[in-house]
Amino acid sequence: MQQELRFATFNVCNLALPGMKFYEDQIPYSAEEYDAKITWIAQQLDRLDADVIGLQEIFSQATLTDVLAKTQKYQNAHHIGFDPEASADHLTPSVALISRLPVAAGATTYTQLPNHLAINLPGVSHPVTHFTRPILHAQIEVSPELLVHVFVCHLKSKLPDYRNDINDDHPDQTGIAILRSLIRRGTDALGLRYLLSDLKKGKRTPVIVMGDFNDVADAIPTQMVMGLGKYPLNGVDDRLFESYRIQSRRDPLRDVGYTHIHDSSYETIDHILVSEEFNPTSHAAIGEVVEVIYLNDHMTLRQAHESDHGLVLVRILLHDKTVESAQSSEQNDLPSD
Repeated sequence: MQQELRFATFNVCNLALPGMKFYEDQIPYSAEEYDAKITWIAQQLDRLDADVIGLQEIFSQATLTDVLAKTQKYQNAHHIGFDPEASADHLTPSVALISRLPVAAGATTYTQLPNHLAINLPGVSHPVTHFTRPILHAQIEVSPELLVHVFVCHLKSKLPDYRNDINDDHPDQTGIAILRSLIRRGTDALGLRYLLSDLKKGKRTPVIVMGDFNDVADAIPTQMVMGLGKYPLNGVDDRLFESYRIQSRRDPLRDVGYTHIHDSSYETIDHILVSEEFNPTSHAAIGEVVEVIYLNDHMTLRQAHESDHGLVLVRILLHDKTVESAQSSEQNDLPSD
């Protein structure tokens, strides 16, 4: 079993097939524009050289087949993803997962909020009962004895959620629309936290959640996913930890991490969260986050086919005893002469 695990998250920015109308105000890609985009994405994947990569803003899973064919390191990788429902009234970008490690059977996507969660929005007659974008859940087989649950998410953006406000008499239509977006992002976060709590249920389970949270690590929605205010239950801590903050090789002199630029503001809204099993301060740790790397050089002089997000790579080093235990188990499983 390998000792270093590498996880990454990458918002590729509107990956759609040539000629596909993905947004009303966006012109579909030409064949040349599409080729430039998937070639660039393939190059970024090879640069990451990660074992598992979560991706966002995928309008068609077929595009990733084209991307992987252009890579050097992922042509034989597992690709997990689900296209939007054909009956949907509009096209919604989805998420996907690429893994060079084995993926256990049963990967799934969550579109409906768990535990009968339903949240009302100002000025909207029907409650929110679905995630803004589906949550992807897969189990990565690091070894026969070690499964890591990986969730890929893309929470609601900060773009105002206008409904019929344009015709309303409310003095601050934009404020109400922004509030709806905030509530929807918080609802996404709460639904994801429910999924995580249901998975843990007082038992130790290695978990990694990664994706575009559309908010910084200190924001309430992100903190909700991490388990704000939760305490260990039966000795098990089901909180998540922002990998950047617990990495053992953080260098404050080179602290230039950001994944998004908006109105000249540099911020990190793409995160990789890890469970206590990868937090070096936990007595239950089986490994630790040793380094978080941001690949964001392209954002300064961004070209049309490039993403408006930086890429996040997390290096996790498993403890020697974890690797030795797995290797011993594998040896015991070998047939005897």
